[in-house]
Amino acid sequence: MDQLPKCDANYVPLTPINFLTRAAKVYGNRLSVVYEGIHFTWQQTYDRCRRLADSLRSFNISKNDVVSVLAPNIPALYEMHFAVPMAGGVINAINTRLNPNHVATILRHSEAKVLFVDYQFVQVARQALQILMTGESIPSKLVLPSVVLIDDIESPTGAIFGEWEYEQLVRKGNPGYIPYEVQDEWDPIALNYTSGTTSEPKGVVYSHRGVFLGSLGVIIGWEMASEPVYMWSLPMFHCNGWTFAWGIAARGGTNVCLRNTTAKDMYRNIAQHGVTHMCCAPVVFNILLEAKPEERREITSPVQILVGGAPPPASLLEKMKPIGFHVTHSYGLTEVGPALVCEWQAKWNNLPSQDQSKIMARQGINSVSLAHMDVKDLNTMISVPRDGKTMGEVVLKGSTVMKGYFKNPKATAEAFRNGWFATGDIGVIHPDGYLEIKDRSKDVIISGGENISSVELESVLYSHPRVLEAAVVAMPHPVWGESPCAFLAIKRNSDGKSDDLNEADIIAYCRTKLPHYMVPKKVEFIAELPKTSTGKIQKFQLRELARNCVVSETFPSKNTAQVNASTEMQGRQAQPARLASSRL
Repeated sequence: MDQLPKCDANYVPLTPINFLTRAAKVYGNRLSVVYEGIHFTWQQTYDRCRRLADSLRSFNISKNDVVSVLAPNIPALYEMHFAVPMAGGVINAINTRLNPNHVATILRHSEAKVLFVDYQFVQVARQALQILMTGESIPSKLVLPSVVLIDDIESPTGAIFGEWEYEQLVRKGNPGYIPYEVQDEWDPIALNYTSGTTSEPKGVVYSHRGVFLGSLGVIIGWEMASEPVYMWSLPMFHCNGWTFAWGIAARGGTNVCLRNTTAKDMYRNIAQHGVTHMCCAPVVFNILLEAKPEERREITSPVQILVGGAPPPASLLEKMKPIGFHVTHSYGLTEVGPALVCEWQAKWNNLPSQDQSKIMARQGINSVSLAHMDVKDLNTMISVPRDGKTMGEVVLKGSTVMKGYFKNPKATAEAFRNGWFATGDIGVIHPDGYLEIKDRSKDVIISGGENISSVELESVLYSHPRVLEAAVVAMPHPVWGESPCAFLAIKRNSDGKSDDLNEADIIAYCRTKLPHYMVPKKVEFIAELPKTSTGKIQKFQLRELARNCVVSETFPSKNTAQVNASTEMQGRQAQPARLASSRL
């Protein structure tokens, strides 16, 4: 049997590009993309992607070249997930909530050849490019990317920026273009940044093989049938929409694109297009639950929601079913994509609803495309007992794990330990094999699906001339699940006083340097932070204190809470941001 080699007939490199080719053949007349009044079929999407890929080749895009895009969930961003690799390139979807400094950092590190910019983010992109041109640390070999504007396809604004407009490139491309043929399934297809704010940003590289298998794994785990109607309530820049930017094509589904994730827009699109599936962080639950009566629409058929980004409280899950949503919990990281799914078992159907919600809140089991998931003592690499109590670090192994961190062999080596990918998350394994996250070894605060590094927030606090010591931990938040709570020791002023600085001063200072979602929602002043004998701050003591803290902002009514939630979801994009180590 060993004498039977691979050949062209029995071996073809795995790539999600083939999902689109197949969809055009099998579902050619079915709607592929819907965006307000714009509708495309799968055959039209295939043709548009080929045209765009051909135009990208005119920018000298070739194997491993990075094409960056700064845009919300619009048709262009969806198409680029196929068109860029069809040209041989690597797509880099940039978080739209970053500020110009951080966008510039990503462009510099990725060495993007082309930057596509939605008209709403022209100012951010313009400032980022200016930073690249004037930065003191700019590498001599850095070449600024060519710039392409993405105007609104339904209601063009006439904005002018860059050398081309997106639809011009689509029109001028060759409809007969033959897509780049992937020779090695290990070749890169996407570059996603988990930390674009330090001197050594982490750029996670996905392979064609990993994306192909990861897409199918989450589809199977979610039990997604053919021809779904999928609403884009999850940003595509989050792990390429948890790989659904490719996966929906595999099922011949319809992509309902949303520029803004508001209660009104979500309910309207659900009713208008018969949405069957959507993904989101738990904070979106609050937006849906707190919608005004005039914003709601009747949901006649249950909408399947895949939730991740933060552990959804069981009480919140219980509230979703009565209004028409069926929730499935997923877990993953930028480095792995959606790795685990809390697959439902029929034997749980007869349990009380509260018990069902508790099970549903678990992170679940590894998808069929991820070979192994375990919880281990990293010092001994021995698995913890499956008792639901003994904690250890969550480790993963399989073909859906990233290739590694771009230009960062040290961080790659640290992440891959003894043949496993160490997630940095602490969890337990229940007797039935289901994982439940208990804590995070890295002090990451998950706020509305956005991950905030306490270390980075502390560095901003330390930059204040009056801050002597700073520590940031997670505290409960009524809307975002978790939010930062800062504990500070203050330097005395010239009069020997330290009580002249108050909470409002610190919050105002942070708002000038951070996006609102990263700003501490509570600031506590203490004479000295608790420390170990070696001088390390004992954060576990501060976490206990933070559990009883109340956020320094009010939510006087359900409507106000919903408005605040949707406003901050949209408002984050315009503020300076630090993209922390990201979980789904």
